[in-house]
This record gives sequence, structure tokens and C-alpha cells, in this order.
Amino acid sequence: MPRRVDDYRGLTQKSRLRLLHAVQRVPGRRLQELAEEACVPVSTARDHLRVLEDEGLIASAPVDTGRRGRPPHGYSPVQRIEHSQAAERRAAAARARGDLLRDLAPELDHSDSLGTKAVHQLDALYEHLEDAGMEPELDEQELTVGLLPCLYEEMIDEERPLVCSVHAKLVRDQLAQVSGPLELRRLHPFLSPKRCVIVLALKGEAARSTQPGGLDGDCDDAALEQGAVRAKRTLDHSADESLGDAACCDHTPPASGGGYAGCCAQRSGPNTS
Repeated sequence: MPRRVDDYRGLTQKSRLRLLHAVQRVPGRRLQELAEEACVPVSTARDHLRVLEDEGLIASAPVDTGRRGRPPHGYSPVQRIEHSQAAERRAAAARARGDLLRDLAPELDHSDSLGTKAVHQLDALYEHLEDAGMEPELDEQELTVGLLPCLYEEMIDEERPLVCSVHAKLVRDQLAQVSGPLELRRLHPFLSPKRCVIVLALKGEAARSTQPGGLDGDCDDAALEQGAVRAKRTLDHSADESLGDAACCDHTPPASGGGYAGCCAQRSGPNTS
């Protein structure tokens, strides 16, 4: 479908993702430090940071160095909506569209069970994820969101955990920007090659989703990336085993008989029953 004018174009480039990750990892750092960590020239980093700021993902503020002259700027994630006009516009537009949708289709209104503030948090989060190209599948009853990171299929495997980390923090920031009781409770990266799931919950209540495993929603940067790496390896290992079983049963059966079943039995070892 055609891209909306307010889609997050800044998240479609690897170098911008790396810069956003660097900002998230240590907020308040200056241009030179961020460029070095993201391995891009300072001029390129400056342009990318400007795009990320224009899209309401980060905000800059002067850093007092105690020296004369124009102060440098430090960059931080947007965690309070008043710190970014772009983020404020997005949240207001999402709330207006959500209210309109609920007026047209009252069966989609979950204000009675979740509260108006939580519903408006979901409005902002859904549009944030949709604009980021994540194709969110929202379940208001279970308070889960399935994500299909289609924009990042071509990123090399080693960088996909970084994508998980960046987006998990963006979800936390998005929920914090819009006042309400919803919080990120669990993350389930790589449930399939392209699908992840985030679990939300109302503050003070247990998560409604009982899916086991996953990562704690408050885990730090290192735990996020390590957990995503483990999930990706587990998924790859399962895929390799499935391919191995398929290959085993897909060639001509041995002359000694037993057919395809005998072939797979030989691979798994003798039957001692």
C-alpha cells in the first residue's frame, strides 16, 4: 500500500538505526560520539539525526560546556511528548483517528474494559508501529501486538537483534509519551522468521497473555540484544533440524528396505523399544 506522508522513513536505513540505537544506549551524547559509534562520517550522522528528530524519535538540547560560543547539542530519545512537536502531532492525530474509528464501529471500542487513557495509548502505539512498517496485529483482549518487521528482511542476521532492541525501546518510549496505565511487560522476539510479539499490561495487573518465555519489558540494552540473539539462534536451529529431517526423507530409500521410515529411523538411531 502507498506510504503515508508521516511514515518513519528514518527507520528504513541501517545507519539511522545504528544512530538511533547509539542515542538510546547512552542518552545525551553529542554528534561526534554518536557518529563514531555508528561508524558513519560526522556530516552523514548530522543529516540522519536531523531526520530522526524531525520524525519525533529523538530530541536535541544544548549542552552546557562552561565555554563561550555556541553550545553543542546532545541527543536523547523522546520520552516526554512536550519535548518534541513532531511526537505531539503524531499522538494527537492517532487519538483523533482512533476516536473517529470507534464512533463508526462501536464494537472496536474497549474503553469500558481498558479505560480511555489506555485506549489512547494503544492508538498512538498502533500508528507508531504501522508507520514504522511493522504491520501490527493488535489483540485488545489479550493486550498483545504481533509484529511483522517486513522492512528489515534484508538486514544481515547479526544486525537483527539490534533492530529488536531499537524497537523495544521505541515501544517503551511511545507508551511513556502518552499518559496512561499501559506498560510493556514482555517481548517475544523471533517466534517465526519474521514475526515477534510484544505483551502489554495495565500497571499493577498481571499480563493477560500467558505465553511462556520471552524477555522482561524492563530489561536493559544488553539483555535485550542477548535475548534476541538467543531467540534467533533457537529459531535457526529449529529450522535447520526441520530441513535435515526433510532432506532425510526426500531421497531414494536404501536398497535394504524399510522405505523412508527406515531412512529416518537410521538417522535417529536404533529403536530399543
